Amino acid sequence: MRILMLSWEYPPNVVGGLAPHVHGLAGALVKQGHQVHVITQGGDGLPSDERDRGVHVHRIQPYSLWSLDFAGHIHHLNFAFMEKAQKVASEVGDFDIIHAHDWLVAYAGRALKHGWKKPLIATIHATEWGRHNGLHNDLQRYISQVEWWLGYEAWRVIVCSQHMERELSRIFQIPGDKMAVIPNGVHPDDFSAEKAQGFERSHYATDHERIILYVGRLVWEKGVQVLIDAMPEVLRHYDAKLVIGGTGTQMNYLKHLAERRGISHKVHFAGYIQGSTKVGLLRGADVAVFPSLYEPFGIVALEAMAAETPCVVSETGGLTEIVKHRHNGLKAYPNNPGSLAEQIKTALGDELLGKSMTKTGAREVREIYSWDAIAARTVDVYNSVETVRAVPERRRPVNRLAELLQVAVRH
Repeated sequence: MRILMLSWEYPPNVVGGLAPHVHGLAGALVKQGHQVHVITQGGDGLPSDERDRGVHVHRIQPYSLWSLDFAGHIHHLNFAFMEKAQKVASEVGDFDIIHAHDWLVAYAGRALKHGWKKPLIATIHATEWGRHNGLHNDLQRYISQVEWWLGYEAWRVIVCSQHMERELSRIFQIPGDKMAVIPNGVHPDDFSAEKAQGFERSHYATDHERIILYVGRLVWEKGVQVLIDAMPEVLRHYDAKLVIGGTGTQMNYLKHLAERRGISHKVHFAGYIQGSTKVGLLRGADVAVFPSLYEPFGIVALEAMAAETPCVVSETGGLTEIVKHRHNGLKAYPNNPGSLAEQIKTALGDELLGKSMTKTGAREVREIYSWDAIAARTVDVYNSVETVRAVPERRRPVNRLAELLQVAVRH
């Protein structure tokens, strides 16, 4: 197949889990013989067109016009996406599938679907409702509306967990037979000891301190504030350093919170980390902790498991589907510093349990969450759409609810 992917981010531009997802999936699809073109944002001196492991990456800039707001900026970006897509199609030929990742590219995805008469597949990685535990202002309501619209326009919707399948069914009323649950994945070899060469543990903790690691965005739904609240109890039993890797809107708040708890000297804000630094910290940590309040999947938990580091997560969203308590990791009650502290202490204190969990976790990452397997399941979704398209429209199966609604409207 010739596949066009539209994505707000793609490495080295990484904001959250969307970029590594698109990167891993696109590369695995190419390995399986498909031609993949990704249109994404450019900037920072990145080439406008390049080949990445066989993936054709096309980077564009939004119009150099002042936007009234964030939504206006996204509109400009989507116009540029559409122009680039038309140019690429004129050079390489028709695409078989348009695959849009999240609401940020919904406008371009929908326009190309109708303009080219090609199927649109949408992966919805998270919802605005879930990120904020409801919709509290006009921008959030607008984004949620676009998410619904993307799900409506797509021939099939891919989600990364059963939790997200239930969320989209509840919030957007997307029927179950329109959705496919396909997990995120990782490349286990990216977290091997060789990938951590040059990393210096002494930059983050002393030889006597245990490292408790968090990696991710510093935003409310990631629950880093819960981890800081849990640290005083952990420090009463262990000499440890909390290393927080990432940036986000809560950075200053979290620094002030650490000061108020009297543990600022035991918290190291490492900023945005990547490459050997990220791998070194994941492999060198004594425990990796991901205390999310809302988490559609939790790809960073897979990264910790691939790095063979004990993992503690909150029992929420996709995390609770990845981690099985005391089997491949430990689970704490969400938004509960006491519960989180107890599980961190268990991870630090029970060496035999830790070794057993890391061994199991590393094996499951390779067996269940490899990108090759995920790409194969994604192709099955593409093929299901092509199968339906091959059937004359008058013979296609009709959604019974839609049929009843049409009858009601006629009468």
